[in-house]
Amino acid sequence: MIEIDDQAIDAIREIVNIGVGRAAGQLQEMTGSHIRLQIPSIRIVPFDDITTVGNTIISGDTLSAVLLNFKGTFSGISAVMFPPESATALVMLLTGDIEKSPELDALRIEALKEVGNIIINAVMGSIANVLSEHLVYSIPTYYEGPMINLARLKRKTSHDECVLLARTNFLVEKLNIEGDILLILEIGSLDALVASIERVSA
Repeated sequence: MIEIDDQAIDAIREIVNIGVGRAAGQLQEMTGSHIRLQIPSIRIVPFDDITTVGNTIISGDTLSAVLLNFKGTFSGISAVMFPPESATALVMLLTGDIEKSPELDALRIEALKEVGNIIINAVMGSIANVLSEHLVYSIPTYYEGPMINLARLKRKTSHDECVLLARTNFLVEKLNIEGDILLILEIGSLDALVASIERVSA
């Protein structure tokens, strides 16, 4: 995995923040609630170490995740992940449901997929627009369970792949909702991403 300097990390954080800002605006329109999204930290770690990253949602026992494959100059999987309590609170906000059941039925899962799709598309769209790159996306899918099983599902993952991890704070009025945004980049994609950033910054 290539070394990423602080300048590149700062550039990635700025681009992702543009995307989550757009997503917050869309979610605010959907819910009628005041929503702010913040990205306080960006980390890049080897894919094999993803389940050992501390102080993040992905190190928990269970998560609810919306996944989207993307292809282009850089390719991989983008995901937004929530702990169960945050997923439930977010769905309740969207649907107006007052039942605090931890179980997500088909209707709730569709609502969460819609939120995840908005966030991921806003972030990936921001990356593509700022860097003038064309990316092709798949249909979003839902996953529930431990991160280690999600990692195993991606059977073709190489040891050389890396993960760009953005910790996200969802500031939703009085609700405490948190989430993690992941970009699982295929071999060479991190190099291509950094090269695009350097090209735009030059």
